[in-house]
Amino acid sequence: MRKILILFLMCLMGASAKAQCNFRNTAFKSGEYLSYNLYFNWKFVWIKVGTASMNTVQSHYNGKQAYRSSLITRGNSKADRFFVLRDTLLCYSTLDLAPLYYHKGAHEGDRYYTDEVFYSYPEGRCHVRQHQINHKGESKWQQHTYSECVFDMLNIFLRARSFNPSNWKKGYTVNFSIVDGDSKEDAMLKYNGKKIIKADNGHSYRTLQVSYMEKEDGKYKRIVDFFISDDSNHVPVRLDMFLRFGSAKAYMSGLQGVRSALTSMVK
Repeated sequence: MRKILILFLMCLMGASAKAQCNFRNTAFKSGEYLSYNLYFNWKFVWIKVGTASMNTVQSHYNGKQAYRSSLITRGNSKADRFFVLRDTLLCYSTLDLAPLYYHKGAHEGDRYYTDEVFYSYPEGRCHVRQHQINHKGESKWQQHTYSECVFDMLNIFLRARSFNPSNWKKGYTVNFSIVDGDSKEDAMLKYNGKKIIKADNGHSYRTLQVSYMEKEDGKYKRIVDFFISDDSNHVPVRLDMFLRFGSAKAYMSGLQGVRSALTSMVK
């Protein structure tokens, strides 16, 4: 009886620890498709340089139900004059938004590299196997186990859409750790208030401005500003990207299969 009780308690502890990486999805449903126009700032003029799309569907991962989400960016011939941009990001998560897998294939400038992260949760901890093929074609593997949950860029994006910002005040932050093919960094989301944004689909939306920031040399550096719809969908209406080769913006041009009514739309 005592052994049974100990085993039961161990199971409860493991389930409780694993549940910390779970999060209730309130923002999207299977079949959501978002499209964007990409613009690059060249000598104070914004030039359309490509498109991006994000698609989320319910699928399977290792035989279990999961969400599969992909983000694809494609620069056009105008963009290629400044910077070659061909990125494909893919992630899987449980239906409770715990990360399962991440892949990024990036052709940026004259570099091509691949990042992968494989997640598992032994004994209620977060274990990651990280794989990177660098621009020289060298393949490197490493693995780590953490007591806290860690995320990749795409999985944290899916999770953050279900945050409840109703009590957030300007300057509020959410801290977490971000991983890719070869590193783990401190990161945060910072709330910067509300703003009305006009999208490329002809409609304007009330939005929440949230900055994604990563720690670099002891200081947080702003990577992307998200302007997400001020409703339960939290759809990104505009993204301001601060890149090493300049600044870019992405404006939503279309959307299909959203979960709830877009009450943030300004009539």
